[in-house]
Amino acid sequence: MNKKIVLAGGCFWGLQELIRKQKGVIGTRVGYTGGENKNPTYENHPGHAEAVEIEYDNKKTSFNQILDFFFQIHDPTTLNQQGNDRGPSYRSAIFYTNEDEKKEAEKFIDIVNESARWKKSVVTTLEPLKKFYPAEDYHQDYLQKNPEGYTCHFIRFGSYL
Repeated sequence: MNKKIVLAGGCFWGLQELIRKQKGVIGTRVGYTGGENKNPTYENHPGHAEAVEIEYDNKKTSFNQILDFFFQIHDPTTLNQQGNDRGPSYRSAIFYTNEDEKKEAEKFIDIVNESARWKKSVVTTLEPLKKFYPAEDYHQDYLQKNPEGYTCHFIRFGSYL
């Protein structure tokens, strides 16, 4: 059975490009979630995070394995910032769909903090997923279409598991 998870950790292009290659990931879409307006656009998405919706085969990977990789490819200790990108659109967030996911995410944040790999504590927010709005077509698979495009995402550490 396939499942979905929505994560935000800075510019959605870089997250999508790295996550799409992970074992068990079936598909990814970039978009906006967690904000104030319906039908947000790149030019108008107050309070929304740039996020990636990840569809995965839970027989080949798990919620925790995806979180593990997510915490390897962005800095979860910078508030509303990744690289040169600043503002709430670029926050680190896990958008959960039920209490079990929220609890698993809380446990994983504890694992990251206890690892002491970062000089500061994790500021990743846990937010209920209300609605995911796909981004405009030109943002989808952006780094596939523009291999020299901007990204601030890369593997910083090995697995936390």
